[in-house]
Amino acid sequence: MSRFLFVVPPLVGHINPTLGVGAELAARGHEVAWAGLPEVLEPMTGGRATVFPCAGLRLGAGGAVRPPDVRGPGALKFLWERFLVPLAEEMAPGTERAVARFRPDVVVADQQAVAGGLVAERMGVRWATSATTSAEFSGALDGMPKVDAWLTGLLGELRGRIGDPKGAADPRFSPRLVLAFTTEELAGRATGRGGDRIRFVGPSIAARPAEPDFPWDWLDPARRTVLVSLGTANAGAGDRFLAQCRAAGRLRADRLQMVMADPAAPPDPDPAADRDVLALPYVPQLPLLARAGAVVCHAGHNTVCEALWHGVPLVVAPVRDDQPVVAAQVVDAGAGVRVRFGRATAAQLGTALDTVLDHPGHRSAAERVGASFRAAGGAPAAATRLEHLAGTAAVSTETTEEAR
Repeated sequence: MSRFLFVVPPLVGHINPTLGVGAELAARGHEVAWAGLPEVLEPMTGGRATVFPCAGLRLGAGGAVRPPDVRGPGALKFLWERFLVPLAEEMAPGTERAVARFRPDVVVADQQAVAGGLVAERMGVRWATSATTSAEFSGALDGMPKVDAWLTGLLGELRGRIGDPKGAADPRFSPRLVLAFTTEELAGRATGRGGDRIRFVGPSIAARPAEPDFPWDWLDPARRTVLVSLGTANAGAGDRFLAQCRAAGRLRADRLQMVMADPAAPPDPDPAADRDVLALPYVPQLPLLARAGAVVCHAGHNTVCEALWHGVPLVVAPVRDDQPVVAAQVVDAGAGVRVRFGRATAAQLGTALDTVLDHPGHRSAAERVGASFRAAGGAPAAATRLEHLAGTAAVSTETTEEAR
């Protein structure tokens, strides 16, 4: 049996896919551990997993709050300089200790926890990339050579501080295996770096150890359920947008109910007080998606893939980072429509909701993408890929074909 160490940032959407893969590996008799921020990891793993502590900035801490007027290349520069590089430097010592103590056969490094790849390379351990978003596969920097050169230089300087100065691998793309938790039906064919190592395994969807309580009898079977979520990284940024969603929902209360994941909502509202819109700080997303007619979200890769896994069409309102790329993928696949996060009105949101709820083509497209997710194999397929990597010096063409 082998040992696998997952190195993850303190971001829920980046941790969730590793939970299913880790559970699958453990069920096959392997030893599995995580390196990351314990206060984030331990509740998500149910307190039963081995977690090696790594310091790590939370998004929005330590000056990592991106000004709303910073967009395009400036936003990418901000993300790397103010969050991802400091995160890597904070995580590197803990990652090194975890590798030394756990002695993994394979390190599985999240694409945004580049300390994982750099430390593994320096310590001579095989490593794979866990890509929880496909934005890096789109070749977005191909038309921006100066930005690409700047980022290459930044990563080279980071390697000099925490990695092997003689190393050559891009820490975002393992030279042996890149696990993409999506499919080409959504992401399209990879055109950026790492194309020959990318394996599309589909989303890793697994039950979560501690889902929040929910008043299931509040749901009216005669009305369709719409789930609204802006993810855990956008708390405080979506007050205006959520208010417009609420207004759009009330105008359609005769035919839908709206469940809103709103961090500012009271923790214990009285569901009987409002039968049309229910706002909670946290919601059991996967069970709700099994009953949802549509989702309104920020185009976070995790939420998008979970919705499409359930065949649910989307209204996407990207906020930052990779979200515009993912939103474009949803629209191109025919599985939803896009609105402007900063300017969408209740009327525009209502029209978008009517479109995805009433036009069957969007649900058919969502179901088609969801079928491709299931065919790709998800967590079991990812686990098989990692097993092959643990047992071979390199993943040969024959081996990777067998793992499909």
